[in-house]
This record gives sequence, C-alpha cells and structure tokens, in this order.
Amino acid sequence: MGLLKGSWSFSRYRVAGKMPEQFDDFIDERLKRYAFTEITSQVAEKIAGWTSLENVLDTEFSYAKYKLGAYIIFSLRMDRRSIPPSLLKLKVMEAEKKHLADSGKKRLYRPERDDIKERVQLELMARAPRVPSFHEICWFPESSSLIFGSLSPQIMEDFEKYFKETFQLTLLPLLPWEAITAGSANTTSVERAADSLHRPSQEGATATNQVCWGREFLTWLWFKSEERNGVVDFPEGGAKEIIFVQRLVLAAGDGEYAETVVCQGLHTDMKEGKEALRRGKKIKEARLRVSEDTTKWEFTFKADHFQFQSLKLPAISEGEDELDREGQNIERIYLVEKAVTTMDRLFVLFASLRQSPTWPEELSRMERWLNQ
Repeated sequence: MGLLKGSWSFSRYRVAGKMPEQFDDFIDERLKRYAFTEITSQVAEKIAGWTSLENVLDTEFSYAKYKLGAYIIFSLRMDRRSIPPSLLKLKVMEAEKKHLADSGKKRLYRPERDDIKERVQLELMARAPRVPSFHEICWFPESSSLIFGSLSPQIMEDFEKYFKETFQLTLLPLLPWEAITAGSANTTSVERAADSLHRPSQEGATATNQVCWGREFLTWLWFKSEERNGVVDFPEGGAKEIIFVQRLVLAAGDGEYAETVVCQGLHTDMKEGKEALRRGKKIKEARLRVSEDTTKWEFTFKADHFQFQSLKLPAISEGEDELDREGQNIERIYLVEKAVTTMDRLFVLFASLRQSPTWPEELSRMERWLNQ
C-alpha cells in the first residue's frame, strides 16, 4: 500500500475529456459497475476490475469509501494466468504423441498440430492459478490529473484501456511541459520556454527528442546539486537541497543502439559518471534526496517519462482513530504532491534557462564543473 503506507512507485497522467455534470453519481455508478468480479469459470489470460484501496476485498464501494478530501482513491486489481513455455511444449508433445497413437497416423499436418496446441493451452490455462496484482490510483478531479502505482509499460497500457472503458475518459502521460502549457492562462516567459519544448521547432523533432529533454534536465540537475553544495534557489522564492545518492544510470542512444553506464556507491561524484558525461552520455535515472528544512524525500527519478520509483516520504505521526487516519492519508498525498511539484518546478527552471540568452553561460559553468 505505497500511497497510504511505505514507499511508492508511480506514473502520472492527465485526464482528458469532458467530466459529467453529476460527477459524484457518475463515479459511484461506474466504479461499482466495473468493480472486480471473481469469475471462476473464466479461462481468460487476465481479468481486471476496481477494488477499494484500503481493503482490496471490498468491491462494493460503500458510499464515500473511495473519497478522501478532494481526491478519489481506489485500486486496479489485475489477475493473470500464465503457463511456463517449457510446460506447454512438453504437454503439446505428449498430446501429439497420443493423437498419433490413437489415429494410427504416421505424421501430423500443420492444422492438426495447431488444433492440438490450442486445446492443450486452454486446458492448462483453465487449471493455472490466477495471480493477482494491485495498483493504487489517486485521482485529482479538480486538476484533471491522476497518479497510478506502476512503472510497467504493459500494466500501464492495460490500465489506460480499462480506465477509458470505465469512465469514457482518456489518460495521457503527464509530462512537465504539457502540464505547464495546459495549466495556466497566464503565459509567462517560463511557460513560453516550456511550450517551445513541447512544440517541435527543429527538423526531425519527435517523442525521442522529448526523452532527450528529460535526460538533459537530470544531467543539469546533477550539476546544480553540486554547484552550491546541493542548494537550488527558485526564482519565485524558496530553496531546496538536492543531493544525488547511491546510484546513477547514464545512457546514449536508444533501443538496440543504446549504451548504458551504471554508477553505484555512497557518493555520486564518481569518476565513471563524469567520464560518461564527457563522452556524450546523459543521466537517464538517479536516486535523489530532496530536503526542505528538516523534511526529506528520497526517490529514484526516471527522466525519460518523469516517473518516481520507491518514493520514501517524510515520517508523519500515525493516527489511532478513523478521523486521525483520514488526516494522515491526506497528509501523505500532500507530501507525494509536494515531491512531484518540486521536480516540476525544477524542470521549469531548467526549461527557462535552456531557452534563455543566459544558457551559454550556464553551459560554460557546467563544462568547468565537468572537467574538475
């Protein structure tokens, strides 16, 4: 239960589409209609449905059990059946041998072999146990944003499809430049800078270029974390301490041509990391510690899709009664949002500098830092 207890890994979405006028009634009806149902006779490879977040056995969704202040919290239960390939191969061979013996044939033709394999696969699937997994969801209707507790591309794809089937709303990956351009009617210079990142302005600009922006941002953030002993000031006021700890993953290229360097240790000023930067690699992911006064967050940040892995929140006091627990849960969500907002603000700062006339000066400082 990473959202309400322990560490949490998650991806972020923007919810696109028109919200129904009677939103509360709509959510209540849809969650219950598409709640998880145990269908023992079903032999499908996977089945999905919504459950309560606090009690995954609760699919009744008693009134307000999925509401927490301004948030809607629930879980996706995904049950999967799987057959080990070696077992399937063995059972198909046994079935083919038996079919030859029973029919008196000397060989099987392709259609017969396909039929045998399909039958064996269905028989094994019917006997295979379903393995459940649970993925937490925190939906902020007021800001049309949502956090989903998984980093797996396959699980995320299944979630996006089931969410659309349930609510008739589309989920889009929430990237900082998209959040900035969609989130304010007051266009500042910072927003214009972020907007230019989202809008292709050079030949061949694609989604891959956007991934490069994420890696450039994290590489720049490593430099900023060491420039003033971790302290990063925000133009609108306030400061955070950003420390890179334990692990860096640097990469160049993509797909089968990707080259990756992993640096691990107690300190992030490892020579291997800076040498990889000098050779043109950028930081793809890093373990970060973010501090504000005595409050600390720690997480692995994945730059390609702006995802958070194993986010550890600051400690908060545990409540004893239901009202205390509700307040504690809201505070945890607030702390999750604060970690997310901090990284978004840092990206806006980077985007503003990256598109400003002062960027060459920033690059010069980065080069001096890199060659120290």
